[in-house]
Amino acid sequence: MCLIGYIAAIVDSIAGGGGVITLPAYLAFGIPPQMSLGTNKFSGTASSLTSSFRYFRFGKINLSLLKYLIPFSLIGSALGVLTVLRIKQDTLRIVMIVLIFFVGIYSSFSKRLGQKDHYKGYTLKTLLGGILLAFFLGFYDGFFGPGTGSFLIFGLLKIYHFDFLNASGNSKMLNFTSNITSLTLFAIHGKIVYLYAIPVSLFMVFGAISGSKIAYKKGARIIKPIFILMTFAVVIKLLIDLKQ
Repeated sequence: MCLIGYIAAIVDSIAGGGGVITLPAYLAFGIPPQMSLGTNKFSGTASSLTSSFRYFRFGKINLSLLKYLIPFSLIGSALGVLTVLRIKQDTLRIVMIVLIFFVGIYSSFSKRLGQKDHYKGYTLKTLLGGILLAFFLGFYDGFFGPGTGSFLIFGLLKIYHFDFLNASGNSKMLNFTSNITSLTLFAIHGKIVYLYAIPVSLFMVFGAISGSKIAYKKGARIIKPIFILMTFAVVIKLLIDLKQ
């Protein structure tokens, strides 16, 4: 599980989607679903914190923008966890399958998407768009989870015209916010298996360091293909979950 976590953190720090790898692995090791979700949040939070710090050191996190978005990611995530038992998840899965599939197809055929950084600041319109993105994906991450990183990257690419490297860096900060909020609530309700969570988290920290270093050196050349691959991996996972 530690090895799986290390690999997942490398992938996640580059293009998101690490939970698609780790969550099924926790379940395969016999951990009950709710405990798997909480344990996965613990290790995922360690990974996203490390990635966020690394991207910050590389100068790929825009705090002047994120200071407006982070609070809404936190609020959305808290509401998502609190309502997770009140809404049928199958309905949400179907919606997410369609949307993530569209993201993958669009990204595959758009040659210019995320290749160069065209960020020129924010307007009231783009700020509101970012707030909505942070809130709804924070809610989704707290409520369900798979594909959050991919959606965040795609949303930041489209709204603010970042390149893949800057979009990935800023998405990690928002993802960390929703992760730590969800983790706190899971911990309060005793839904974490610390025997797995702590050692896997340590390996995911090292994986996040390796992945962010690869992303910084290779930029869009490595991030875009892995991003596209992970979007389709999320679609496949959601389809499998839908049939179970």
